[in-house]
Amino acid sequence: MYAAVVTSFDQPPHYQEIPEPVAGPGELVVDVVAAALHHRVRSQADGSHYSSDGTLPLVPGIDAVIRDADGRLRFVLQGDGAPGTMAQRTVIEERRSVVLPDGIDPAQVAAVMNPAMSSWVALRRRIDFQPGMSVLVTGATGNSGRAAIQVAKRFGAGQVIAAGRNPAALEALRALGADEICLLEDLSPAADVDVVIDYLWGEVAAKGMVDLVSHRRDRSAPLTWIQIGSMVGRSADIPSAALRAARLSIVGSGIGSVPGADYLAELPGIASAAAEFDIRPRVTPLREVETAWSESIAPDERIVFAP
Repeated sequence: MYAAVVTSFDQPPHYQEIPEPVAGPGELVVDVVAAALHHRVRSQADGSHYSSDGTLPLVPGIDAVIRDADGRLRFVLQGDGAPGTMAQRTVIEERRSVVLPDGIDPAQVAAVMNPAMSSWVALRRRIDFQPGMSVLVTGATGNSGRAAIQVAKRFGAGQVIAAGRNPAALEALRALGADEICLLEDLSPAADVDVVIDYLWGEVAAKGMVDLVSHRRDRSAPLTWIQIGSMVGRSADIPSAALRAARLSIVGSGIGSVPGADYLAELPGIASAAAEFDIRPRVTPLREVETAWSESIAPDERIVFAP
């Protein structure tokens, strides 16, 4: 069979022939229908993700819509060390999959699940999120940020503030549910939010925490900063005073801080809501993986490979 194969962390995957997968106890060999190119997959393929062990070659892909032996479409979230999904066939643990409803678009599900899952799981599993709370999303114009706006509203957020660098792109987010917008250069207009969903980290987070804390009307009111992505930087120089001057808590949400069982428990809900999210799949044949890997895409698009 054929698959996308990473042979060097400084090159995109190549489309090449590899041996057929073999199922072990409790596993299934399945046909891959659609596998999306997420930021998490890019960092897997270049070796920069914190879960990478540096082993090559590897088949990238952490999730997919697959077809089982009974012809049913399932969404699968692979576990650590499991075979990648950017292949014609792969091996899955059945318990890590959920059967999809009839009539659902597999490419749409593949495109949406990962970006929506990040904020969905964060709000459901990392904090005690309550309806009426206010939320700031940093990096709001990307796929995950756009989904986070919709997820927060779905869970009853009283106010959602979208933060980014492009004023025109931010203005368009009002249609997705953003109540207010602000630029990353100055997050003080969001000073009184209850929760921050952060996809950027780096210097943006360091300055942003100071902006929020220094302009907060009630510094004793809890402020929870949920760290999910690091598009700006992998480290942040946070002043110690920011942690002392307000009731600020920083939590991470991702592999490790969220148990695998918690991710799996949320899959049915996210899958059932997939059609509601404003993310468009750009379906691309897997054989074009090498060129598609570096293609630019619109903020509301995600590349989905069809083996």
